Amino acid sequence: MAVGVLIAGAVAIYKFEYSGKEAKTEMSVAPPAHAALPDSSNSPSVNGNSIELSESQLAVVKVDAVQAREFPNEKNAVGSIDFNEDMETQVFTPYQGRIIGLFADVGDDVKKGQTLFTIDSPDLLAAESNLIAAAGVMDLTTRNLARLKELYTTQAVSQHDLEQAVSDQQTAEGNLRAGRDAVRIFGKSDAEIDRIVAQRLADPTLVVPSPITGRITARNAAPGLFVQPGNTPAPYTVADIDTMWMLANVAEVDSPAFHVGQAVQVKISAFPDRVFDGTITTVGALVDPNTRRVLVRSEIKDPQHELRSGMFANFAIAIGPPTRSPGVPVNGVVREGDGTQTIWITADRRRFTQRTVKIGQVREGYRQILEGVQVGELVATDGAIFLSNMLAIAGNQ
Repeated sequence: MAVGVLIAGAVAIYKFEYSGKEAKTEMSVAPPAHAALPDSSNSPSVNGNSIELSESQLAVVKVDAVQAREFPNEKNAVGSIDFNEDMETQVFTPYQGRIIGLFADVGDDVKKGQTLFTIDSPDLLAAESNLIAAAGVMDLTTRNLARLKELYTTQAVSQHDLEQAVSDQQTAEGNLRAGRDAVRIFGKSDAEIDRIVAQRLADPTLVVPSPITGRITARNAAPGLFVQPGNTPAPYTVADIDTMWMLANVAEVDSPAFHVGQAVQVKISAFPDRVFDGTITTVGALVDPNTRRVLVRSEIKDPQHELRSGMFANFAIAIGPPTRSPGVPVNGVVREGDGTQTIWITADRRRFTQRTVKIGQVREGYRQILEGVQVGELVATDGAIFLSNMLAIAGNQ
Protein backbone atom coordinates (compact mmCIF):
# COMPACT_ATOMS: atom_id res chain seq x y z
CA MET A 1 0.00 0.00 0.00
CA ALA A 2 2.92 2.31 0.67
CA VAL A 3 4.14 1.72 -2.87
CA GLY A 4 0.75 2.77 -4.29
CA VAL A 5 0.84 5.99 -2.33
CA LEU A 6 4.29 6.83 -3.69
CA ILE A 7 3.20 6.22 -7.32
CA ALA A 8 0.11 8.36 -6.94
CA GLY A 9 2.20 11.17 -5.52
CA ALA A 10 4.71 11.00 -8.38
CA VAL A 11 1.95 11.16 -10.99
CA ALA A 12 0.47 14.19 -9.31
CA ILE A 13 3.82 16.03 -9.29
CA TYR A 14 4.45 15.20 -13.00
CA LYS A 15 1.05 16.56 -14.03
CA PHE A 16 1.65 19.75 -12.14
CA GLU A 17 5.07 20.42 -13.68
CA TYR A 18 3.94 19.48 -17.20
CA SER A 19 0.94 21.78 -17.05
CA GLY A 20 3.20 24.60 -15.84
CA LYS A 21 5.54 24.20 -18.81
CA GLU A 22 2.63 24.36 -21.23
CA ALA A 23 1.44 27.58 -19.66
CA LYS A 24 4.86 29.14 -19.89
CA THR A 25 5.23 28.12 -23.57
CA GLU A 26 1.90 29.56 -24.58
CA MET A 27 2.68 32.85 -22.88
CA SER A 28 6.06 33.19 -24.73
CA VAL A 29 4.56 33.08 -28.28
CA ALA A 30 1.32 34.86 -27.75
CA PRO A 31 1.22 38.52 -28.80
CA PRO A 32 0.86 41.14 -26.13
CA ALA A 33 -2.60 42.33 -25.51
CA HIS A 34 -1.80 45.89 -26.52
CA ALA A 35 -0.16 44.97 -29.95
CA ALA A 36 -1.91 46.64 -32.93
CA LEU A 37 -2.78 44.76 -36.12
CA PRO A 38 -1.17 45.91 -39.40
CA ASP A 39 -3.00 48.68 -41.21
CA SER A 40 -4.10 47.34 -44.58
CA SER A 41 -5.53 50.63 -45.81
CA ASN A 42 -2.38 51.35 -47.93
CA SER A 43 -1.94 47.82 -49.25
CA PRO A 44 -2.74 47.45 -52.98
CA SER A 45 -5.37 45.06 -54.20
CA VAL A 46 -3.66 42.48 -56.45
CA ASN A 47 -5.57 40.21 -58.77
CA GLY A 48 -3.49 38.23 -61.25
CA ASN A 49 -1.47 40.80 -63.20
CA SER A 50 -3.66 43.72 -62.14
CA ILE A 51 -3.15 46.12 -59.23
CA GLU A 52 -5.65 48.55 -57.70
CA LEU A 53 -3.89 51.41 -55.93
CA SER A 54 -4.92 53.44 -52.92
CA GLU A 55 -5.22 57.22 -52.99
CA SER A 56 -1.75 57.72 -51.50
CA GLN A 57 -0.14 55.32 -53.98
CA LEU A 58 -1.73 57.03 -56.97
CA ALA A 59 0.38 60.10 -56.23
CA VAL A 60 3.56 58.36 -57.49
CA VAL A 61 1.99 57.20 -60.76
CA LYS A 62 1.41 59.48 -63.73
CA VAL A 63 -1.07 58.47 -66.41
CA ASP A 64 -1.33 59.71 -69.98
CA ALA A 65 -2.89 58.63 -73.27
CA VAL A 66 -0.77 56.90 -75.89
CA GLN A 67 -0.09 59.16 -78.87
CA ALA A 68 1.04 58.36 -82.39
CA ARG A 69 4.53 59.61 -83.16
CA GLU A 70 6.88 59.43 -86.12
CA PHE A 71 9.91 57.19 -85.71
CA PRO A 72 12.64 57.23 -88.37
CA ASN A 73 13.28 54.06 -90.29
CA GLU A 74 17.04 53.96 -89.85
CA LYS A 75 20.03 51.86 -88.96
CA ASN A 76 22.56 52.92 -86.35
CA ALA A 77 26.19 52.04 -85.77
CA VAL A 78 29.11 53.11 -83.63
CA GLY A 79 32.46 54.10 -85.11
CA SER A 80 35.41 56.44 -84.83
CA ILE A 81 36.67 59.48 -86.70
CA ASP A 82 39.84 59.23 -88.79
CA PHE A 83 41.69 61.38 -91.29
CA ASN A 84 40.62 61.22 -94.91
CA GLU A 85 43.44 59.10 -96.32
CA ASP A 86 42.45 60.06 -99.86
CA MET A 87 43.39 63.63 -98.93
CA GLU A 88 46.40 62.81 -96.74
CA THR A 89 49.90 63.26 -98.16
CA GLN A 90 53.27 62.10 -96.91
CA VAL A 91 55.85 64.79 -97.61
CA PHE A 92 59.25 63.38 -98.61
CA THR A 93 62.34 65.26 -99.65
CA PRO A 94 62.86 65.13 -103.43
CA TYR A 95 66.65 64.85 -102.96
CA GLN A 96 68.87 63.54 -100.21
CA GLY A 97 70.45 65.79 -97.62
CA ARG A 98 70.51 66.75 -93.95
CA ILE A 99 67.67 68.69 -92.39
CA ILE A 100 68.78 72.15 -91.29
CA GLY A 101 65.45 73.78 -90.40
CA LEU A 102 61.91 72.84 -89.33
CA PHE A 103 59.01 75.25 -89.71
CA ALA A 104 55.87 73.31 -88.67
CA ASP A 105 54.76 71.04 -85.86
CA VAL A 106 52.00 68.47 -85.36
CA GLY A 107 48.59 70.15 -85.27
CA ASP A 108 49.66 73.22 -87.24
CA ASP A 109 47.49 74.34 -90.13
CA VAL A 110 49.54 75.01 -93.26
CA LYS A 111 48.87 76.43 -96.71
CA LYS A 112 49.87 74.92 -100.01
CA GLY A 113 53.44 76.02 -100.79
CA GLN A 114 54.28 76.90 -97.17
CA THR A 115 57.76 75.78 -96.11
CA LEU A 116 57.78 72.67 -93.92
CA PHE A 117 61.53 72.03 -93.65
CA THR A 118 64.83 72.78 -95.38
CA ILE A 119 67.80 70.53 -96.11
CA ASP A 120 71.42 71.00 -97.05
CA SER A 121 71.38 69.33 -100.47
CA PRO A 122 74.61 68.38 -102.30
CA ASP A 123 72.54 67.72 -105.44
CA LEU A 124 71.25 71.28 -105.41
CA LEU A 125 74.76 72.57 -104.87
CA ALA A 126 75.96 70.61 -107.91
CA ALA A 127 73.09 71.88 -110.06
CA GLU A 128 73.76 75.50 -109.08
CA SER A 129 77.49 75.07 -109.76
CA ASN A 130 76.70 73.80 -113.24
CA LEU A 131 74.39 76.77 -113.75
CA ILE A 132 77.10 79.25 -112.73
CA ALA A 133 79.58 77.53 -115.06
CA ALA A 134 77.09 77.57 -117.94
CA ALA A 135 76.43 81.26 -117.34
CA GLY A 136 80.18 81.99 -117.49
CA VAL A 137 80.58 80.08 -120.75
CA MET A 138 77.56 81.91 -122.16
CA ASP A 139 79.12 85.30 -121.38
CA LEU A 140 82.43 84.23 -122.95
CA THR A 141 80.90 82.88 -126.18
CA THR A 142 78.61 85.90 -126.52
CA ARG A 143 81.54 88.35 -126.30
CA ASN A 144 83.65 86.20 -128.64
CA LEU A 145 80.85 86.10 -131.24
CA ALA A 146 80.45 89.88 -131.10
CA ARG A 147 84.20 90.38 -131.64
CA LEU A 148 84.37 87.96 -134.58
CA LYS A 149 81.43 89.67 -136.25
CA GLU A 150 83.34 92.95 -136.23
CA LEU A 151 86.49 91.31 -137.56
CA TYR A 152 84.56 89.55 -140.28
CA THR A 153 83.36 92.85 -141.66
CA THR A 154 87.00 93.74 -142.40
CA GLN A 155 87.79 90.27 -143.67
CA ALA A 156 90.16 89.75 -140.71
CA VAL A 157 88.68 86.30 -139.93
CA SER A 158 87.32 83.61 -142.14
CA GLN A 159 83.68 82.70 -142.45
CA HIS A 160 84.49 79.34 -140.88
CA ASP A 161 85.72 81.05 -137.72
CA LEU A 162 82.55 83.15 -137.53
CA GLU A 163 80.30 80.14 -137.97
CA GLN A 164 82.23 78.27 -135.30
CA ALA A 165 81.73 81.18 -132.90
CA VAL A 166 77.98 81.19 -133.66
CA SER A 167 77.81 77.45 -132.94
CA ASP A 168 79.72 77.82 -129.66
CA GLN A 169 77.41 80.63 -128.55
CA GLN A 170 74.26 78.62 -129.33
CA THR A 171 75.65 75.63 -127.45
CA ALA A 172 76.40 77.79 -124.43
CA GLU A 173 72.94 79.30 -124.58
CA GLY A 174 71.38 75.82 -124.57
CA ASN A 175 73.56 74.73 -121.66
CA LEU A 176 72.55 77.81 -119.70
CA ARG A 177 68.86 77.12 -120.32
CA ALA A 178 69.30 73.50 -119.25
CA GLY A 179 71.17 74.65 -116.12
CA ARG A 180 68.35 77.00 -115.16
CA ASP A 181 65.79 74.21 -115.64
CA ALA A 182 67.87 71.86 -113.50
CA VAL A 183 67.91 74.36 -110.63
CA ARG A 184 64.24 75.16 -111.11
CA ILE A 185 63.42 71.48 -110.42
CA PHE A 186 64.68 72.01 -106.87
CA GLY A 187 62.00 74.62 -106.31
CA LYS A 188 64.01 77.76 -107.01
CA SER A 189 62.10 80.63 -108.60
CA ASP A 190 63.32 82.59 -111.66
CA ALA A 191 64.21 85.51 -109.42
CA GLU A 192 66.34 83.26 -107.21
CA ILE A 193 68.01 81.73 -110.27
CA ASP A 194 68.79 85.20 -111.66
CA ARG A 195 70.34 86.16 -108.34
CA ILE A 196 72.51 83.00 -108.32
CA VAL A 197 73.73 83.79 -111.85
CA ALA A 198 74.31 87.47 -111.13
CA GLN A 199 76.12 86.95 -107.82
CA ARG A 200 77.84 83.73 -108.89
CA LEU A 201 76.88 82.38 -105.43
CA ALA A 202 75.46 78.86 -104.96
CA ASP A 203 72.88 78.30 -102.20
CA PRO A 204 72.62 74.60 -101.17
CA THR A 205 69.50 75.16 -99.03
CA LEU A 206 66.65 73.10 -100.47
CA VAL A 207 63.17 74.19 -99.39
CA VAL A 208 60.51 71.47 -99.06
CA PRO A 209 57.00 73.01 -99.13
CA SER A 210 53.60 71.59 -98.24
CA PRO A 211 51.95 70.12 -101.36
CA ILE A 212 48.41 70.78 -100.07
CA THR A 213 46.53 72.99 -97.66
CA GLY A 214 45.74 71.10 -94.48
CA ARG A 215 46.93 70.16 -91.01
CA ILE A 216 50.16 68.51 -89.91
CA THR A 217 49.15 65.07 -88.64
CA ALA A 218 52.62 63.57 -88.13
CA ARG A 219 56.22 64.78 -87.91
CA ASN A 220 59.25 62.51 -87.95
CA ALA A 221 61.85 65.17 -88.77
CA ALA A 222 64.64 66.56 -86.60
CA PRO A 223 67.53 68.96 -87.29
CA GLY A 224 70.57 67.08 -88.58
CA LEU A 225 68.58 64.05 -89.70
CA PHE A 226 69.78 62.66 -93.03
CA VAL A 227 66.79 62.09 -95.31
CA GLN A 228 66.42 60.45 -98.68
CA PRO A 229 63.54 60.35 -101.18
CA GLY A 230 60.98 57.68 -100.31
CA ASN A 231 62.63 56.56 -97.07
CA THR A 232 59.94 55.95 -94.43
CA PRO A 233 58.78 57.39 -92.20
CA ALA A 234 58.13 60.58 -94.10
CA PRO A 235 59.43 63.74 -92.39
CA TYR A 236 55.92 65.22 -92.45
CA THR A 237 52.36 64.10 -93.12
CA VAL A 238 49.73 66.66 -94.12
CA ALA A 239 45.97 65.97 -94.30
CA ASP A 240 43.20 68.03 -95.82
CA ILE A 241 40.73 68.20 -92.91
CA ASP A 242 37.81 69.82 -94.73
CA THR A 243 36.47 66.26 -94.80
CA MET A 244 37.08 63.42 -92.36
CA TRP A 245 36.37 59.71 -92.38
CA MET A 246 34.10 57.83 -90.02
CA LEU A 247 34.95 54.13 -89.79
CA ALA A 248 32.30 51.78 -88.40
CA ASN A 249 31.91 48.02 -88.24
CA VAL A 250 28.25 47.12 -88.69
CA ALA A 251 26.63 43.80 -87.91
CA GLU A 252 26.51 41.31 -90.75
CA VAL A 253 22.72 41.16 -90.63
CA ASP A 254 22.49 44.95 -91.06
CA SER A 255 25.05 45.24 -93.86
CA PRO A 256 22.53 44.84 -96.76
CA ALA A 257 20.90 48.11 -95.66
CA PHE A 258 24.04 50.17 -96.36
CA HIS A 259 25.01 51.37 -99.84
CA VAL A 260 27.55 53.76 -101.30
CA GLY A 261 26.09 57.26 -101.66
CA GLN A 262 23.61 57.07 -98.79
CA ALA A 263 23.45 60.16 -96.59
CA VAL A 264 24.38 59.74 -92.94
CA GLN A 265 24.00 61.88 -89.85
CA VAL A 266 26.83 61.67 -87.37
CA LYS A 267 26.75 62.57 -83.68
CA ILE A 268 30.01 63.04 -81.80
CA SER A 269 30.18 62.62 -78.04
CA ALA A 270 32.41 65.71 -77.85
CA PHE A 271 29.66 67.77 -79.54
CA PRO A 272 26.40 66.36 -78.11
CA ASP A 273 24.22 69.11 -79.59
CA ARG A 274 25.69 68.96 -83.09
CA VAL A 275 24.92 66.80 -86.12
CA PHE A 276 27.50 66.36 -88.88
CA ASP A 277 26.41 65.42 -92.39
CA GLY A 278 28.20 62.85 -94.47
CA THR A 279 27.97 60.25 -97.21
CA ILE A 280 28.86 56.57 -97.30
CA THR A 281 31.83 56.11 -99.62
CA THR A 282 32.80 52.48 -99.03
CA VAL A 283 31.04 49.30 -97.91
CA GLY A 284 33.50 46.51 -97.19
CA ALA A 285 33.58 43.50 -99.48
CA LEU A 286 34.51 41.10 -96.68
CA VAL A 287 32.89 39.98 -93.43
CA ASP A 288 35.30 39.73 -90.51
CA PRO A 289 35.32 36.01 -89.63
CA ASN A 290 35.83 36.72 -85.92
CA THR A 291 33.39 39.56 -85.28
CA ARG A 292 30.96 38.91 -88.16
CA ARG A 293 30.97 42.59 -89.00
CA VAL A 294 31.42 44.64 -92.18
CA LEU A 295 33.42 47.85 -92.57
CA VAL A 296 31.40 50.92 -93.56
CA ARG A 297 33.32 54.12 -94.29
CA SER A 298 31.67 57.53 -94.53
CA GLU A 299 33.05 60.89 -95.57
CA ILE A 300 32.06 63.59 -93.08
CA LYS A 301 32.03 67.31 -93.85
CA ASP A 302 33.98 69.36 -91.30
CA PRO A 303 34.35 72.91 -92.65
CA GLN A 304 35.18 74.32 -89.19
CA HIS A 305 37.93 71.72 -88.59
CA GLU A 306 36.44 70.66 -85.25
CA LEU A 307 36.78 66.89 -85.51
CA ARG A 308 39.83 64.97 -84.31
CA SER A 309 41.06 61.58 -85.37
CA GLY A 310 40.08 58.92 -82.85
CA MET A 311 36.85 60.57 -81.63
CA PHE A 312 33.98 58.16 -80.96
CA ALA A 313 30.87 58.74 -83.01
CA ASN A 314 27.41 57.36 -83.72
CA PHE A 315 25.88 57.52 -87.14
CA ALA A 316 22.36 56.90 -88.35
CA ILE A 317 21.27 56.27 -91.92
CA ALA A 318 17.69 56.43 -93.13
CA ILE A 319 16.74 53.30 -95.05
CA GLY A 320 13.12 54.28 -95.64
CA PRO A 321 10.42 56.85 -94.85
CA PRO A 322 9.53 57.48 -91.17
CA THR A 323 7.07 55.09 -89.51
CA ARG A 324 4.10 56.39 -87.50
CA SER A 325 3.62 54.21 -84.42
CA PRO A 326 2.30 54.45 -80.85
CA GLY A 327 4.87 56.06 -78.57
CA VAL A 328 5.23 55.71 -74.80
CA PRO A 329 7.69 57.71 -72.66
CA VAL A 330 10.75 55.63 -71.84
CA ASN A 331 9.85 55.68 -68.13
CA GLY A 332 6.60 53.91 -68.96
CA VAL A 333 8.31 50.78 -70.36
CA VAL A 334 9.78 48.24 -67.92
CA ARG A 335 12.22 45.49 -68.76
CA GLU A 336 11.25 42.49 -66.62
CA GLY A 337 13.60 39.89 -65.21
CA ASP A 338 12.84 37.41 -67.98
CA GLY A 339 13.74 40.02 -70.64
CA THR A 340 10.21 40.91 -71.71
CA GLN A 341 9.11 44.53 -72.06
CA THR A 342 5.92 45.56 -70.29
CA ILE A 343 3.68 48.58 -69.80
CA TRP A 344 0.79 49.26 -67.41
CA ILE A 345 -2.65 49.93 -68.88
CA THR A 346 -5.54 51.54 -67.00
CA ALA A 347 -9.11 52.46 -67.82
CA ASP A 348 -10.13 54.26 -64.63
CA ARG A 349 -6.72 55.63 -63.55
CA ARG A 350 -6.88 53.46 -60.41
CA ARG A 351 -6.67 49.84 -61.52
CA PHE A 352 -3.60 49.01 -63.63
CA THR A 353 -3.02 45.88 -65.72
CA GLN A 354 0.40 44.71 -66.86
CA ARG A 355 0.74 44.07 -70.59
CA THR A 356 3.65 42.67 -72.59
CA VAL A 357 4.64 44.75 -75.64
CA LYS A 358 7.09 44.61 -78.50
CA ILE A 359 9.30 47.69 -78.59
CA GLY A 360 11.19 49.51 -81.34
CA GLN A 361 13.59 52.42 -81.25
CA VAL A 362 13.83 55.44 -78.98
CA ARG A 363 13.24 58.92 -80.36
CA GLU A 364 13.21 62.16 -78.34
CA GLY A 365 12.41 60.41 -75.07
CA TYR A 366 9.67 58.14 -76.45
CA ARG A 367 9.85 54.39 -76.98
CA GLN A 368 8.26 53.02 -80.13
CA ILE A 369 5.66 50.31 -79.44
CA LEU A 370 5.35 47.89 -82.33
CA GLU A 371 2.79 45.54 -80.76
CA GLY A 372 0.68 45.50 -77.60
CA VAL A 373 -0.97 48.92 -77.31
CA GLN A 374 -3.22 51.19 -79.33
CA VAL A 375 -3.26 54.95 -79.72
CA GLY A 376 -5.57 56.53 -77.13
CA GLU A 377 -5.17 53.89 -74.41
CA LEU A 378 -4.20 55.16 -70.96
CA VAL A 379 -0.81 54.01 -69.69
CA ALA A 380 1.39 54.74 -66.70
CA THR A 381 4.07 57.07 -68.01
CA ASP A 382 5.78 57.51 -64.63
CA GLY A 383 5.81 54.94 -61.82
CA ALA A 384 5.75 51.87 -64.08
CA ILE A 385 8.71 50.37 -62.22
CA PHE A 386 6.88 50.99 -58.93
CA LEU A 387 3.91 48.98 -60.21
CA SER A 388 6.09 46.12 -61.42
CA ASN A 389 7.86 45.94 -58.06
CA MET A 390 4.54 45.84 -56.19
CA LEU A 391 3.34 42.99 -58.41
CA ALA A 392 6.57 41.08 -57.86
CA ILE A 393 6.32 41.51 -54.06
CA ALA A 394 2.71 40.34 -54.04
CA GLY A 395 3.67 37.29 -56.08
CA ASN A 396 6.36 36.30 -53.57
CA GLN A 397 4.04 36.47 -50.60
